[in-house]
Amino acid sequence: MKAEKILFITQEIVPYVPESELTHLGRDIPMAALDDNRETRVFMPKWGNINERRNQLHPVQRISGMNIVVDDTDYQLIIKVASIMGTRMQVYFIDDDEFFGKRLAEIDREGKEYDDNFMRAIFYGRSVLETVKRLRWTPEVVFCQGWTSSFIPLYLKTAYAEEPCFRDCRVIYTATPNLLTRESTVEEIGRQMEFREANAQCLEGFENPFTPESMYKLAIRYSDAVTLAKPNEKLAAYAKELGKPVLEGNNPAQYLEFADKTWGTEKNSQPEE
Repeated sequence: MKAEKILFITQEIVPYVPESELTHLGRDIPMAALDDNRETRVFMPKWGNINERRNQLHPVQRISGMNIVVDDTDYQLIIKVASIMGTRMQVYFIDDDEFFGKRLAEIDREGKEYDDNFMRAIFYGRSVLETVKRLRWTPEVVFCQGWTSSFIPLYLKTAYAEEPCFRDCRVIYTATPNLLTRESTVEEIGRQMEFREANAQCLEGFENPFTPESMYKLAIRYSDAVTLAKPNEKLAAYAKELGKPVLEGNNPAQYLEFADKTWGTEKNSQPEE
């Protein structure tokens, strides 16, 4: 069964951020979907090193301005959009002065890791899902790539499980290498991510400290299938223990075939323990 409508939620796309294997992955899979005449929406954070003028980003007023509450604090969501020159690929950017603005990804310009990266991922995940709701678009498969998208599978299977636009979708999580090292506690993460049915109970089985690897495992637990952009024996073993189909590699055609296979299987409404 072919997945006709695919939502791509990533953290890096060439040419908006410096070129790497992963930035090409963020672009090439949606491009392959477009070339195959599939309907797509693509999201990434508006990192501080993205030149808005050169890349012709402009605000989307009709869906901007809502507040996203994280850990009892309101943050204003700003949506921007641009098209990659010479292509049909349009990208939505999630922006906020506190979490993105002039800030980079995992580390700042001095090489220091941001101490609120978990909260940034929580804000990003909630922001993307609220924006898709406002767009009134119903994806069949949701690709979540990288650490910034790690909380999205959890939200899709709990807080957003009964939303009409997400009720029947399948979730594929792509783990990618990152520079995160800071840790948190299960209690703090449970408090920060709380929204509707997403709460501390969803972290059952995780022990302190809550690490970047814990965040990846949380994403895998709540996904229907998993892809690994780079080999990772621990995450592959964890996914297989939970009965999740696993694909390794960076071939866009294989990713789309994997999406079709995942869309054609029964949805996992609850994570397998």
